Amino acid sequence: MLVWAIASQKGGVGKTTTVASLAGWLQKERLRVLVIDTDPHSSLTSYLGYEDEGLDHNLYDLYSTRELNRETVLNCITHTRFPGIDLIASSMTLATIDRQLSGRVGVGRILSRALDLISDHYDVVLIDCPPVLGALMVNALVASTEILVPTQTEFLALKGLEGMVKTFRIMHNADPETEINFYIVPTMFDKRTKASISSLEYLKSHYHSNLWDGVVPIDTLFREASQRGLPIPLMDEKCRGAVAYRELLLSLLNRELEICPDRVSPATAAILTVDDESADNQTGEQSVDPVAESMGAMLGGAGPKENV
Repeated sequence: MLVWAIASQKGGVGKTTTVASLAGWLQKERLRVLVIDTDPHSSLTSYLGYEDEGLDHNLYDLYSTRELNRETVLNCITHTRFPGIDLIASSMTLATIDRQLSGRVGVGRILSRALDLISDHYDVVLIDCPPVLGALMVNALVASTEILVPTQTEFLALKGLEGMVKTFRIMHNADPETEINFYIVPTMFDKRTKASISSLEYLKSHYHSNLWDGVVPIDTLFREASQRGLPIPLMDEKCRGAVAYRELLLSLLNRELEICPDRVSPATAAILTVDDESADNQTGEQSVDPVAESMGAMLGGAGPKENV
């Protein structure tokens, strides 16, 4: 099971859109997808048509449970109206979680242990992170096989990216054995503006080894898709925004096959096989590279890993 956290310390860069778009493509491939909303603002939960008050269980229940077991985790999952896409919803009460978890051993690995309990249920897990470094973000980063950092191609977003990279360095210094691979995704790219072009050039010159070699362009259909509560590939798979996320997905899967092939299910790997065959008649898809780092202030007491 692959676990991808989508994280940035700046809001409005396309985190929720990235989660929904990748989930839409994975669902179209008939894969089993779990999306987790760890942001107390609940943007992803709302995107998929839910309000936390209307659900019996959400992510807060998972963190407030002292003894994790398979049933506890499964009870937190909501089946969405999209077959194959399940959700662990957010809740405003998650805003208090740092205080409530204070003093507990291994608080940074709660989500990782929970996902290990259901690792045979899903092919890919996508985690929408809050923009604030705390227990919720650390849990998502540590649980991940890959961290995607959506970065709007404009100056202020580049400053947010610097904050994320510093976070990865802190994690590495605190716990060098916990490896975290991160991948920068340029978003909201507008080729008509000097700001977008210069920002992209900056990313290429400073973060080349961790940078996806594609871009997610400006596309007004992203707004329409969110208003309709639809992942954009399920609304219009041929629009430029959807096509960009398809290319990102293929690049990610190629990358994961290099980094952790044992976590890639046969059904997931088959996407690349089918795509390679079609590429003989059309165009090839892009692949990429990795890099890693990690943290530990919240990571002590890794605890046993269990499988269902």
